Amino acid sequence: MRRKMTILLRLTLGWFMFFAGIEKVLNPDWTAQGFLSAAKTFPDFYAWLALPQNLLWVDPLNAWGITLIGLGLFFGLGIRLAGIGGALLMILYYFPYVAFPTVPHGFIVEEHIIYAVAFLLIAFAPEARALSLQSCIKDSWLEKAPWMTKLL
Repeated sequence: MRRKMTILLRLTLGWFMFFAGIEKVLNPDWTAQGFLSAAKTFPDFYAWLALPQNLLWVDPLNAWGITLIGLGLFFGLGIRLAGIGGALLMILYYFPYVAFPTVPHGFIVEEHIIYAVAFLLIAFAPEARALSLQSCIKDSWLEKAPWMTKLL
């Protein structure tokens, strides 16, 4: 049962991220500027990211990063890298959204933290590799590079 639930979590997080990312990729008017400019915690850092010259790399990196994390999790390729990337993005999204440590419905923990923990679970749970493209790769260049298997 744990294996099935872990796979289900990987697939649903993958679809969730893919859909959120592809919407941004396909919308030429999308920008993170409003979200970044309204940061409640670390406003100087997020305002720097929202500068027009930085949005030239922040927007595509964000949109494509979310999309690729989603694809990696959904198809099961680069699961560890996608899981860690997803967790890092959730932490980056957490701080502008909340006036740390107070969150809208509690103290410190809200949905971005829960998502980050779920991404880390997928990244490090061996069960997450079941029914994945990664588990289908046998005797390939991936298995011949130990550092690569740890990364993926």
